[in-house]
This record gives sequence, C-alpha cells and structure tokens, in this order.
Amino acid sequence: MTDHRTRIRRTMVERDAELAIVDEALDQLTGPGPDAGGALLAFSGPAGLGKTTLLAELRRRAHARSCTVLAARGGEQEQSQPFHVARQLIQPQLAGTSEQELRAALGGWYSIVGPALGLCAPEQGPPPDPQGLRDGLDWVLTHLVVKRAPVALVLDDAHWADPESLSWLAAFAPRAEHLPLLLVVAYRPDELPAHADAFRTLPGRAGQAPLPLAPLTPAAVAALVREALGDHADDAFCKEAWAVTTGNPFEAVELTAKVRGRGLRPVEENAPQLADLAAAQRGSGLVARLERLGPSTVRFAWACAVLGTAIPQDIAARVAALGTEEAAGATTRLRDARILSAAGTTSDHEPETGLEFVHPLIATAIYRAIPDALRVALHGKAAAAVVDAGLGSSAAARHLLETHPENDPWVVRTLREAAGENLRAGAPDAARRQLARALREPPDFDERAAVLYELGCASLLTEPANTVNHLRAALAEPFDDPTLRQGIVIRLAQVLAHSDRLAEASESLAREIARTPDVRARLRLQSEQFMWDAFNAAETDSPARSRRLTRLADRLTGRDLTERYVIALRAWDACLRGEPVDVVLHHAGRVLERPFSWAHEDRGFEVPVLAAMVHMYADRPGRAEELFEAGTAEFERQGWRGAHLSFAYSLRAYIRYRRGRLVEAEELARSGLRLAERVGRRTPVHWYAIAILLTTLLARGRVDEAWELAREHEFGAPFPAAVVFPDSQTVYAELLLARGEVRAAVAELEAVDRRLTPRGIQNPAWCPWQLHLARAVAADDPQRARTLAADAVRRARAFGAPSAIGQALRVAAEVAAPQDRTELLREAVTLLSASPAGYELARALAALGYGLRDADLLTAAVVTARECGADGLVEEATEILTGMGGALPAAPPRADWVTEEEIRAADLAVRSEKEPEPTTPDWVLSAACRKLGTDRSGLRAALEAFARSST
Repeated sequence: MTDHRTRIRRTMVERDAELAIVDEALDQLTGPGPDAGGALLAFSGPAGLGKTTLLAELRRRAHARSCTVLAARGGEQEQSQPFHVARQLIQPQLAGTSEQELRAALGGWYSIVGPALGLCAPEQGPPPDPQGLRDGLDWVLTHLVVKRAPVALVLDDAHWADPESLSWLAAFAPRAEHLPLLLVVAYRPDELPAHADAFRTLPGRAGQAPLPLAPLTPAAVAALVREALGDHADDAFCKEAWAVTTGNPFEAVELTAKVRGRGLRPVEENAPQLADLAAAQRGSGLVARLERLGPSTVRFAWACAVLGTAIPQDIAARVAALGTEEAAGATTRLRDARILSAAGTTSDHEPETGLEFVHPLIATAIYRAIPDALRVALHGKAAAAVVDAGLGSSAAARHLLETHPENDPWVVRTLREAAGENLRAGAPDAARRQLARALREPPDFDERAAVLYELGCASLLTEPANTVNHLRAALAEPFDDPTLRQGIVIRLAQVLAHSDRLAEASESLAREIARTPDVRARLRLQSEQFMWDAFNAAETDSPARSRRLTRLADRLTGRDLTERYVIALRAWDACLRGEPVDVVLHHAGRVLERPFSWAHEDRGFEVPVLAAMVHMYADRPGRAEELFEAGTAEFERQGWRGAHLSFAYSLRAYIRYRRGRLVEAEELARSGLRLAERVGRRTPVHWYAIAILLTTLLARGRVDEAWELAREHEFGAPFPAAVVFPDSQTVYAELLLARGEVRAAVAELEAVDRRLTPRGIQNPAWCPWQLHLARAVAADDPQRARTLAADAVRRARAFGAPSAIGQALRVAAEVAAPQDRTELLREAVTLLSASPAGYELARALAALGYGLRDADLLTAAVVTARECGADGLVEEATEILTGMGGALPAAPPRADWVTEEEIRAADLAVRSEKEPEPTTPDWVLSAACRKLGTDRSGLRAALEAFARSST
C-alpha cells in the first residue's frame, strides 16, 4: 500500500481532533500501567476527505512509538480475490521465513491458514471449513500481536476489502481492546458491505462511534492554498478554491498543484479559472487531461487501472503492449501529471511496493473511461500476463471474471484451477464465482459435468439448494465417467441429507444403485444409502432395510473402507434394535481393527461417529471417548471447526453425561452449542447440542434453566426429520415431565412410540421413552406403567448392558407395588455399581436407601451424586438423610484418576472373570469401572488401554 510521500508529509489541517484521538489511542497502546491496552478506531467519510492521509500519519506516529505496523488497503479491482487484505497484513511479517520456521511458528495451523495467506500451496485432502479458517487467522494475528507488541493494524479503503478478509476482521475487531493492538479502519460509509457492520458499531472502551471526517472549512482550504502557493494568495482566490472543491482536501491539494503547474498567480482576477482546473481533476476533465499525454501513456494508464493496486510496471507494460522504455516514459509522464504516484513507500519504515494511482478516485475514473470492449480485452491480456509472470491461476481468475465468454479451453482450465486452489484454501464463495464463470465460457461438451460437480462442491456450505440444482444438472449431462458419476450422486445425497431431505437422498442413491453394474461401485453406493436411511427418522422400510444390511454385512470381511463402513452401520443398527451387546461390540471391533479416519476426503464423518457411539451404549464410554478424542483432533487438524467440531463437543458431552460426569458434560455441551450457533439454529447440529445440554441440566436438577434454554432456542415441534441422539422429542417430553406437565409429556412419548416402534428401534439404552412414559402414567394407570417398565427391563436384558438394565430396574421399582420395589432396586444397585454409569448409580442408591430407610445407602448416594455434579439429587438425598437423623457426609477430595487400589480391584476382577459375578457391590471396583469408563466385562481392554496411556 503506497502514498505519494509529499502528501504524507503535507501539513494536515482541521484534523486536530482526529489526531488527538489517534494520539490518545497510541498512548493507551504503548503506555505503562493497568489502563494500557488496545482499541478500535474507525474513520468514515466520502472519497477525498483525507482518510488515507490521516492513516498514513497514524502509521508514522505508530512507528515513532516503536509499534509494529500491519498495513493493508482494499482495492476496487481486487475485491474478488480472496484474502487479498489478509495477505497484505500478515505476509510481510513472515517474509523470508523458511518452510521449517513457518511450520514451527504456525504449528497445527500451518496447513489451514498457510494457503489462504499465500505462504504455502494447498495440500491434497478435504479443505478447512470457513469457520475453522477464521479461527486459524485469529490465532495467527493474535500470535503476531503478542509476539511483536505493541501493534497498530491499519486498513484503508475497507469498503473495497475482499469479503473473506473483511468478514474475518470485522469478527476479530472486538478482541482488539483485550490485546496490545490498535485496529484502525477507514471506509466510505455508503459502500461498506453488510458483513462489516461491526465497524459501524464499535465496541471500544469509550463506546465511540465511527469518526466521520468533515469537509474543510474555507479557512482550512485557504491555509492549504497559501502553504502551496505562498502567503500572498488573496482571500477571494482562496474562497473560490474552497467553493469549487466543496472543501474536499484531495481536490484542494490537486487544485493547488494545477495552479502552480500553470503558473497562475493566486489573485482574484484568476479565480474564475479555478472551476475549469477543478473539473479537469475528475470525470471527463481528468480523461481529457490524460488523453493529452499521448496514446501510449493512455494505454499504460488503462492497463494500470485494470491491474488495480501495487501494480508491477513490467506487467502493466505487457498489458498495454508497450516496450520497457515506452513504459518507463509513460510512468514518468503519469507521475508528472499527478495520476500515478512514485513506486515508493508510505513511510521510511515500510517496504516498497508497485505503482499506485495518486488517489482511488483517479483510478476509478480512468477505469470507467476505458471503452467497454477494450476493458474486457485488457482484463483478458492481464490474466495471461499474470499467469506468465508466475503469479498463478488465482491471480488471473479475477481478470477472467470480467471477460466475455469465448469458448476458450484455457479460460475454463484456469478458472477450474483457481477454484480448486480457493476451495482447498477455505474460500468456497470465490471458488463458486469462478466455476460459475467457467460454466458460461462454456466448457467442452465432455467437461461440463465435471465443472457442474465442482460448482456443486463449492456451493455446498453456502447454497445447498443451488448445489442440488448443479448436481442434478451434472447428472443430466451425457458423459461416460463412472467414477465422476458416482461422486456426483454421493455428493447429491449428502447435500439432500444435510438439508433434512433424507428420503430424497436415499431415493437418489437407489436409482443409481439399480443402474450401476460394477460390484464395488454398487457397494459404495449401498453403504451411503444405508447410512442416510439410518438417520431418517421417518423411514418406512426400516425392518426390511435392517435385514438387508445384516445379510450384507455378515458376509463382508472389512477388506476396504467401504466394507468397514457397512459393518459399522450394521453395529449401529444392532445397537438401536437392542441385539445382544456382544454382537454390537463384535461388529464394532471388526471396523476398528485398523485406524478409521473421521476426516476422509470423500466420506462423511457420520459412520465413524456411529462406530464410536455404540461403545457408549454398550457400557464402554471410555473407549468411545478415546475414539472421539482422536476424531476431534482430526477435525482440528483439518480446520473443521464448524458443524464437525460442534458435533464432536456435543457428543463427547453426552458420553460424559452417561458416565455421570455432569459438570464436564455441561461445559462440553455449552462449547458445542456455541459452535452450533455459528452454523445456524434448527440445523441438525443445533438439535444435537440443545438436546444434550437439556438432558445434562435436567440431571443436574436445574429444570427452570433447562426450560428457559428450550424456549430461547425454540426446542420443540416440529422435530427434525433426521435421527438425533438423544432423541429430541423424548428429551422434550422429559423436560415437560420434570415441570409437572404430565399430560403433555404423555402425548409426546406416545408419539415417540408410534415413530420408533414400527422402525424396530427397541433399545432402552438408546431411547428410554418407555421408562419416561411409565413414570408419566403411573399415577393414573399403574398397571400400564408396570407393563411399560417390565417391557423396558426385558429389552434392556436382551441388550445386556448393565447400565441400561439398572436404569430400567430403577424405574420399574418406582412404578411397582411397594412389596416388589426392594428386590428390583437391589439388583439395579448391584448392576450399576459394576457399570460406568455414575449418575444412574446415585439415583438407584438414593431410591434404595429411601425405601429401606438406610442411612449408609443414602450417604453413598449423596457422595456419588456429589461426585457426579448432580446437585438436585444431592439436595434431595441430603434432605432425606438429615430427616432420618443421619450425618451429612463430608466431602472427601475426589481422585479423578484411577487409584492403585482401584487398579488392583479391577485386575483382580479380570483374573476372576470366569467366576460368578458378585451379588453385592464392590465399591472399590465400582469406582474403577466409572473412572475407566467400562462395565465389568470390559475391564481387561480398559486396563490395557490405561496401561498404554500411562507409558
């Protein structure tokens, strides 16, 4: 970013108030004491009011205070070039750094932000999502600020900044006051995009609004005139200078230069000539003045206007079809005419850049004066020139966007290359614009389907409806590439499913399966169809689909990724239907014999998530967490910090909930919800986040807070078409039941029955709707309640997970006849004590202790509930215990790690695993099961995993 040095050094008039604010902000930035810190400043005003000059002075003063200055400028011609501004800000700070040093400096963010900042080429593989990239840019900028503090970040012409950079900086801006960073922007208020509204409402410490720059008064213009032309300039001349420039500082300065160049004496008799001189500075007058400089100079100026800012003279010469000497002469003439500035610097502290126009107003006027057909041709020549100069297809793409379609294969190829780079760099909107333009070129007959497919991939995150149209259009093209066709169909199913159109997703795959002769290709499509059917809450053929899946999966060996996906779906289906837990874990084990990536380039993350979740339902939450930690790390390495990371946090919260670690569960659930909010409300990820947080709050006894959260997020009917776990409608019914709205809860739970039972989903470990319904109807229809509970116990026993059986037994005891309760609760406590389900154990202990009036059991309930963070249960059990005359248990320091005593107890249980399980709880072993995250039967594997993690 450059300015004419004489303009920077020129005395500024009537900007004392603005400069005082600048000095105050710099003093605050660089001063000692507790009040030191960053701030955000914004200067707004129409073109020519001195924003650039003010920012140049700000940079000079920042340098004088030993600040690191990061400077960038938006360009009218560069708006379509993603991260153009971000690169200007950060690239110079890392210039000359080796790849090894860059990797060390950026750490895990290297491959995520490096391509966006032009520091490295994009790697093959799935691109980061836009949110992940913004998080990475936040980290890089924060790291630079902390390392090179104090820092002044200055963005001029923010209204012309590329959308990717501007939206990032607007979101980052509120952090400035918490860092040693002064962030300053200048913009034209009428042209600032909506996504940069953060600059209009500054969150600064003083609550300042953007500072509007006012036109100069007659006295100020007179001061400028006399500084340039001499103190003898008379009042009438100065007043006329103000009148013809309307107090615009740029026009006033340029007018004085014209007067001096013409040799006019600044006296009243020459004042009438000022109007013509002022008109020559803008619009048609400027163009006429340019034409008088000669044809070659005009062509060079046009080339510069097309190229934008920081213009390389050699490339401008090629675009203008001039030789080196001709270009040098044109440059000199344009500098003398005050159209181009010297290829200099903005200050003594900042590096040289290419040629610049003296003011953006001049660049705009000249660009708009180029005849339309010639302007299009110049953009075409510029595209070829920047590619030949080694600047790459992305630099050429912004020019090709301005050209007319000509059926040129080179244009299509260049735009596709640029789109691929931008998509992998995390700029899907830019890729979408480039591919849409490539489609209009148009591509060759046999290339059109591929371009439509790439366009669909680029618009997947931002325009799902258009993505469907692009992909369906691609399928309608006559092409003979089965691999491409399969990719299009899979992507189409994915976007339909993510748009809550799961039935359409399945139908599109079914049609392609029927016409696919290749066995392996057909299996891949079947795996995708099985997956989306599994997530379709309204699937009508679920039992038949389950039988087909069973027959297919049981004969597969898991030799490749597709087969492992099918087997994983078989494990999930078996879990939902309540098949024995050994069957579920057998199939999950087949899948996980080898590493199972969560971020495969052409696969979704859904199946790896399901393979992890079956372990939670099967009382192996420790293994589930291990898999989720690895998957989350993959997401973060890929820069997937939107929906993917939200799912990971929310489902890890659910695992912690099932383990009875409710405080940690709430923290993770709130993190998942914050990420889900960035994706959008009532999206699948939002349903998951809210359902899990509500479940956790209810377990902690905060019913009113849960209800307010549900109302705030409109959690209720209509429920999503996609399967959510925990089931959204069941969670809503549980919330109603906790509020005492029994009749409404019953209606919701009966609806859940009608939805799940025809699908064969019978596992109460996955959805305990029968247990909630039994509690809801117990008062009015005790027999129905007992029947429901007994059926849930039967289903839980068929599944075989101790936590599921224990929970069902506890609720069965709650609705049973008084004489039957104790036996049910004793078995529940015994089973739960050898499971990882701490919260369910605390509830069963409290119920049994209350029923037997046993202070020891109630004390154990209080201690266990306290460890879980189940505050409501602690309060309830404590009240019963103290009412019986029992002593309130002290709060011993809890060891979150597994103690040596617990390891010994677990090891002993493994060595005696062939002996009958004890009929009374072993409380040391119980603690080991909860901390290791497994039931008794999984202790051997859990101890082996613990030993590996401890070495």
